[in-house]
Amino acid sequence: MRPVSLRREVVGLVLAVVALDAVFVAIYFLAGLHHASSQIKVAFTTLWTLATLGVVIRGLSRVRRARVHRPSA
Repeated sequence: MRPVSLRREVVGLVLAVVALDAVFVAIYFLAGLHHASSQIKVAFTTLWTLATLGVVIRGLSRVRRARVHRPSA
């Protein structure tokens, strides 16, 4: 397996988080959750946070792997 650029992995992580946030913001407004009860909003926020956590953990593991396998010099 060829080494993957560290910069590419970091940019990929940032873009994945931004895309995920865009999807969740769109769902929030299109589903009318801004008018929902507090319980629904808390559940939605919990789901959003867990999804973000999953994306970030996956992305950071890829960044770490790219750093470890980066050729010296």
